Amino acid sequence: MMSPKNSASTVSFSDQRNEPNQQVNVPLLLQPTYARSKSLIFDELRKFRISLKWCALDHSSCTGKFISCFTFIFLTIFVPLVSSLSIKVASSSTEDDNNNPISFNILVQFPVSGLALTGFFTLSRFFSRYGLRQLLFLDGLQEDSLFVRRGYTRELDKAFRYLACILLPSFFVELAHKIIFFSTVKVSFPYISSGVPLNSIMFLLVLASWVYRTGVYLLVCVLFRLTCELHILRFEGLHKMFEGSGSDSGIIFNEHLRIRKQLSATSHRYRFFIIASLVVITVSQFAALLLILATNSDKSFFNSGDLVVCSAVELSGFFLCLLGAARITHRAQRIASVATRWHMSATCASAGSDNRKGKGAEAECECRDSDSDSSDIYITVCSQEPSTFQTRQALVAYLEHNNGGITLFGFALDRGLIHTIFAFEFSLVLWILSKVVVLS
Repeated sequence: MMSPKNSASTVSFSDQRNEPNQQVNVPLLLQPTYARSKSLIFDELRKFRISLKWCALDHSSCTGKFISCFTFIFLTIFVPLVSSLSIKVASSSTEDDNNNPISFNILVQFPVSGLALTGFFTLSRFFSRYGLRQLLFLDGLQEDSLFVRRGYTRELDKAFRYLACILLPSFFVELAHKIIFFSTVKVSFPYISSGVPLNSIMFLLVLASWVYRTGVYLLVCVLFRLTCELHILRFEGLHKMFEGSGSDSGIIFNEHLRIRKQLSATSHRYRFFIIASLVVITVSQFAALLLILATNSDKSFFNSGDLVVCSAVELSGFFLCLLGAARITHRAQRIASVATRWHMSATCASAGSDNRKGKGAEAECECRDSDSDSSDIYITVCSQEPSTFQTRQALVAYLEHNNGGITLFGFALDRGLIHTIFAFEFSLVLWILSKVVVLS
């Protein structure tokens, strides 16, 4: 006959033996034992790590940092500088100086390289301080509900769709423009004879430089959008905590405080990138506008195609960040109205219960012990419930005064700020057009 002590040990041994088998089918993001240093075949961040290696942005080792810095200097500074100095318009195409595409080509190099410099500096700072998992707040994902964890796994797969939807169409347009561009211009170096091989080599280098610079900038935009989607999922999980009669004000407060800390960390990490991108895009767009208004020739795909592609990529990536920040900010601001509605429902249910107390203590006991009544009756009916009137009122007051989302030095990145930016940019356009009309 087996003793209880032996039977207990047998049961625990069988549980420990079956536990690894139960975790085989669980995604790695949902396993609490998954560490940041692991890089397995089924890692959900494997696509990001592969993309970073192919883009020469892997800073996990000293060799990777050297390759990353060398690639950045070569493709972001050296190739655009050499191409701007060596590309000349063919003699057959110099009849009309206003139709010269070189001026537009040189102008485009500044914003593309400027945004790439901003993105590379941001990524280098991220990887040296945080790492990819901590940057995406995956270390604290085990504290979230299963709804949030599975939703974030889906968002990881959707992140590359945003990158592909912007990068691939612009790449094909840029490829078509560069084919036309290099078939018309000539590349000349001192002591080197110009010809088709030299044009082909410069064509490949310029195209690789454009893909690298654009990819670095868009990768930061996608990382920011992915971080915003995680916060949106966490706010949706917080909304679900207000449902039902078991809502605890203390648990809701701690969860909202944790989300607020992550939002504050996100705002501090990306504020330099957002402000620098806004400055570079604003300056480049108005410089392009002045250059276009200063030339009297007809604009075509040959002489201004670079400018169109550059503007489309800049604005697409920037609005990807702004829209993601506006979504999470409005979700954060809406939490106060959800809490107020929850507080009102609980108070009405508690008041209705107090009115029924006058009918007798027996009816009150039956109401508390019955499982067939509606859930509204059980919302903070007795004094032993954790969400009393005072704690609910304090929670609502806290949420009303702490409803900010993504901020830039105290200014919330919401739709109001987007409208302000649009009004500012539109006013500058009208001012430039008015000066051009007066001068002409």
